Amino acid sequence: MSDAAAQNRLDRPVLRGRDHVLGPDDAPFTLVEYGSYGCPYCRAANEEVVRLRDRYGDRLRYVFRQRPITGSDLARRAAEIAETAPGDDAFWRAHVELMSRSRDLTEDDLRAVVADVALPVDAKTLARAKARVDEDVASARQSGVRMTPTFFVNGRRYDGAWDDVSLSEAMLGSLGHRVHSAAVDFASWAPATGVLLLVMSVLAIAIVNSPLSEDFIAAWRTEFGFAGGTSVFRMPLLEWIDDALLAIFFLVVGLEIKREFTVGRLARLRSAAFPVAAALGGMAVPAALYALVIPSGPWAHGWGVPMPTDTAFAVALIVMLGRRVPVELRVFLTAASIVDDLGTIAVVALFYSSRLEPSYLLAAAAIVGALVLLNRSGIYRAMPYGLLGIALWFCLHAGGVHATLAGVVLALLVPTRPPPNLRALRAQAETVLAAEMHREKEALRYGPSEPALRALDAIHDRLESPANRTLRVIEPWSSFVVLPLFALANAGVVIAADVVQGHAQPMLAIALGLIVGKPLGVLGGCALAVRIGIAAKPDAYTWRQLAGAGALAGVGFTMSLFIAGQAFPDAADFAAAKIAVFAASIVSALIGVAVLWRSPSVREEPHESAAGTRL
Repeated sequence: MSDAAAQNRLDRPVLRGRDHVLGPDDAPFTLVEYGSYGCPYCRAANEEVVRLRDRYGDRLRYVFRQRPITGSDLARRAAEIAETAPGDDAFWRAHVELMSRSRDLTEDDLRAVVADVALPVDAKTLARAKARVDEDVASARQSGVRMTPTFFVNGRRYDGAWDDVSLSEAMLGSLGHRVHSAAVDFASWAPATGVLLLVMSVLAIAIVNSPLSEDFIAAWRTEFGFAGGTSVFRMPLLEWIDDALLAIFFLVVGLEIKREFTVGRLARLRSAAFPVAAALGGMAVPAALYALVIPSGPWAHGWGVPMPTDTAFAVALIVMLGRRVPVELRVFLTAASIVDDLGTIAVVALFYSSRLEPSYLLAAAAIVGALVLLNRSGIYRAMPYGLLGIALWFCLHAGGVHATLAGVVLALLVPTRPPPNLRALRAQAETVLAAEMHREKEALRYGPSEPALRALDAIHDRLESPANRTLRVIEPWSSFVVLPLFALANAGVVIAADVVQGHAQPMLAIALGLIVGKPLGVLGGCALAVRIGIAAKPDAYTWRQLAGAGALAGVGFTMSLFIAGQAFPDAADFAAAKIAVFAASIVSALIGVAVLWRSPSVREEPHESAAGTRL
């Protein structure tokens, strides 16, 4: 995918002569539309554009670019006929005719427009028109256009309502719209989560090493909770973040794993084998190296610290390298990190839990059974799952199993359902809206009727499975609230020589696991999978580039800190582990970036295939 598409921006600026433009070049507002003459929605939106042009006059520059409906020969021919116009005046006359003659475009409309506007339709002119349409279609693809009409306001894609009031607010740039646009831009930027984690980590370290240190640490130890009758449940704020809020992160991870193994990149065994092997090797080798350095003693329980990969940081770094890294390698690292997360969750649940309480675990098992029953019964409302998920968290917490496991269990049991029948839902929506048009004056004054709103809500609810909807809703909270809070609460460490004293051995073990063990494990797992024939390395990237991705997998951070907190209850041990994780993650990041920066592209490798799809 191009950078323009990723940022929801126009791939090229407006240029009079190449583009069809109405309005002065110095107008403060520019509205670009990618539309199709065969699209009834473009015809409806065209009426709103006319209202906007009447309202803003010379303050608005309107640009139309061709994006014929895919698979419609009539829409394509209409676009080419419009592009045969010998000048701007003739084009806009043809444009208005094609947009307003009838609700559905017909052959008679094309013949009438050619006759009324006196358009030349000779072979040479049509060839130039075809090339012009191809340019606009390519521009639409590079700009991330997926439907018609799609509007761009001052170069930025507009995804709101098409009515003139909403478009006007976007052009005027109201405070709410500017804040929303800035938030969407940041959230859609791939490295955003990694950058936010880095900022929070640096902030935590700065505060802990400042005069505010004691108050900062004391704030995380402040207890919160609730009481009911004689029962009281209270935990320090730090535990609420590490045990409760982080369950939301595990819920997101579980939903991503579920999606990848059902309809994603890991759905096919052959496709899944390569990143799965990389993830397994990347977990086993670091743990083994740690165990070799520390075979026994008080620090032996920390073997899980160098196992995880911080997906946010690793993917952020690989994205920032841009076109130096094939898209396929980014896909590989993301898939391997997801499997790595699953392994980390299993390790935490099995090896980093406190003393078990059988009665609470039996209650947790009963709740899981209830969740399974809801799933099998085809109940798609979120409320029952959410309430049982909270109850499961409490039972696991009281039962001695790390309560974040509740997020993964809930994710696996939040239901998916068969894909929606889009044709039937579209017909239903059109029927509802057509019925509302019979009461047009009342609807315009008071809005749609209550039965119509209920029907439209039901249609909207059916378009997306509960699992996908849950992931879409909570993933931003996980990325931009939960993980940054976790980093702020856990990343603070006093930078002092006495923190390192007496902890050289565990710090070395952690560093070796992340810096050496991770790339060796990733490469070894991949090589073994290829050698025994269960997977094949994609031709899109080289083994050297794969080694660079393996080095980036050594960026542990979030989950490494989490496991370190469970493995080292002593504050001094935990502080030393944090320093080791930070230092090893920085070194791994630098090595990975250096290897990938200096790696030649696959097309420059004499013995590698140039196959691969560029998005």
